[in-house]
Amino acid sequence: MSARPGTADLDPLLAQLQLTDSGFPSGMYTLSHGLEGYVQLRITGPENLRELLTDLLYNAVGPADAAALALAHRAARAGDWDGLVRVDRRLHAIKLNREQRNASTRTGRQVLDTAAFAFPVPEAARLAELVADGAAPGNHAVVVGALHAGLGVPAAHAVAADLYAFAASWTAAAVRLARTDFRRAQRLLGEVRPDLARVARAALAVRDPRELHGSVPVADVVSAAHERAEARLFVT
Repeated sequence: MSARPGTADLDPLLAQLQLTDSGFPSGMYTLSHGLEGYVQLRITGPENLRELLTDLLYNAVGPADAAALALAHRAARAGDWDGLVRVDRRLHAIKLNREQRNASTRTGRQVLDTAAFAFPVPEAARLAELVADGAAPGNHAVVVGALHAGLGVPAAHAVAADLYAFAASWTAAAVRLARTDFRRAQRLLGEVRPDLARVARAALAVRDPRELHGSVPVADVVSAAHERAEARLFVT
């Protein structure tokens, strides 16, 4: 029996939901994305959570990770693996903080390892070879971009979903750090939806890996201090 009209695109959507679900074993639950460092230094609270989140989205996650995801998606769809490697290396190079850089490759490789079982697509196998050979670092955004391409998820949907996953992970960390509660965290996610859309559009407009950039100096300083903290709930 043939699929009913309008249901042919549900498989990529369901794959996208699985890949970005908080239950996917990527290790994201171990990350606060720098928030714990702000809390430890007593420079953030419930009153400025939205400001801090949007600062990261517009000045770090968007022009760096989200844009790299879009470029990796485009390269994987075209079979341009040399181009994908350039994207991965560029993203790795602009992550100046060791803690954030290591977290990006650790979660990326974890996603790639799980994908070998959950999503046996050629793109996952090829990227796994490049990472194993040391040609590509295996940053989370690049891995997810290549997987979404192999699963038939449109680039715009992939970028938007990953940005939302970042925001959801960040707000979940805020709850665990007692900076907010579950209801206010959900309201915050609703409030930043327009920001997520704007950041996604800007990321999709990037065409060259050399355009990847990110600059939130305070976040880098805070992360460096967090790396040396005596007690930590999160890896970052």
